[in-house]
Amino acid sequence: MFKNLFGKKEKDVDKNLEIKSPMNGSYVPLEDIPDPVFAEKMMGEGFGIDPSDGEVVAPVDGVIMQVFPTNHAVGIKTDNGAEVLIHIGLETVAMEGKGFEGFVSEGDRIEVGDKLVTFDIDLVKEEANSTISPVIITNSDELASFDIQSVSDTVKGETVVVKTAVK
Repeated sequence: MFKNLFGKKEKDVDKNLEIKSPMNGSYVPLEDIPDPVFAEKMMGEGFGIDPSDGEVVAPVDGVIMQVFPTNHAVGIKTDNGAEVLIHIGLETVAMEGKGFEGFVSEGDRIEVGDKLVTFDIDLVKEEANSTISPVIITNSDELASFDIQSVSDTVKGETVVVKTAVK
């Protein structure tokens, strides 16, 4: 009773979350990503996008948790606590940031569709193992559900790829 009178009232947070595609391109099932760390869900549930151009936008609303120094990956924490990692291409860390430009910093508040990173897709095709870009929920153990939608081609910031909910 006293907790209700004097305790902090938690802000009502929607536990449901739609994750939109961060890129224009084609949907790739997680299991088909040619990297066992992602395909075997070692980092968590998710999906891949094979991009058709070099722009990455926010797939969710939230706060930027991490921008890798090379700009090849960005971590976002949503308001309901889901942690979303966007990893541009495979083995792109070896490119040491060449061809990548970041537009956000740690702590920035972002909304779906905000530009996060641009990259030279032709350079990634030349120098990386693949352009396929994993989108991973790194704290998947906190999810109550994870439902991949039936999609093939994706439009950045618009196509809903996953409907999920946190516990």
